Amino acid sequence: MESLNNSLALAWQKIQSLTPSILAALTAFLVCIWLGRLFGRTLAKVAASRESSRVYVRFLQQLATWLMVLLGLILALNILGLGNIAVSLMAGGGMAAVVFGFAFREVGENFIAGFFLTFSRSFEVGDYIESEGLNGEVKNIELRHVHIRTLDGCDIFIPSAQIFKSPLYNFTRDGLRRPSFVVGIDYADNPQRARALLSDAVLKTSGVLTDPPSNVIMSALLPQYVEIQVNFWVDTFDKNHDISSVKNRVMDSCWKTLKENGFTFSSNCTTNLNLATATPMALQLEKPGKLT
Repeated sequence: MESLNNSLALAWQKIQSLTPSILAALTAFLVCIWLGRLFGRTLAKVAASRESSRVYVRFLQQLATWLMVLLGLILALNILGLGNIAVSLMAGGGMAAVVFGFAFREVGENFIAGFFLTFSRSFEVGDYIESEGLNGEVKNIELRHVHIRTLDGCDIFIPSAQIFKSPLYNFTRDGLRRPSFVVGIDYADNPQRARALLSDAVLKTSGVLTDPPSNVIMSALLPQYVEIQVNFWVDTFDKNHDISSVKNRVMDSCWKTLKENGFTFSSNCTTNLNLATATPMALQLEKPGKLT
């Protein structure tokens, strides 16, 4: 019984001697957490004032917070005289990172790619992009994936690594996009007149920009018809005129213009060729087997 009392007394004395260190370590840890949150909010405000993406802001905030928490933990362990444990934790954390890195290579690859995509800012929410044949409007950007929605309403989640490693097409970065289509007219029709009429029809269509200017060109001379390509520009930032609606109006206007002016236009149109018959060459047979 006496030995137990002595052990308890020694333990109490040790706790009393460590109390200042424990309080100091706890205070340092809590201060680091508070500073991390404060620093994270400050970085988030600065990034938000520069119109950075939401993922970029959130990433900076979380990074600052966790770095300060880690610093607070190391300081607390050193105050308690457990510096060796802090070093061991850091070394063990490094080894664990290597092991998990091999085990979850693809997941880590997507996170790293998402990190670089966030800082490169090659596209934003609302942009219309295409990568590896997948295209749609960007709805959300996360570190692991990018959420896009196609024109037919299908939601696609593309891994960040796929976008980072593949060519990326951003159709709305500067707000300009050039739709185009082709139409065939008969060889008997006047292509220059057709171009002039189509150019006028395009300019009169609502939603078509005058700057950059639209243009109508002869793009090919095919066996059945003359191919004419119509190019025009649309402002993708204008929510009153989406690309598909403007293109539909332009094609409808061009169809009416050609029809009203008597043009023959179709992908199956043919041309009648009037060939003058040549006079047959008279051959005079002088001797069998010889021609003169």
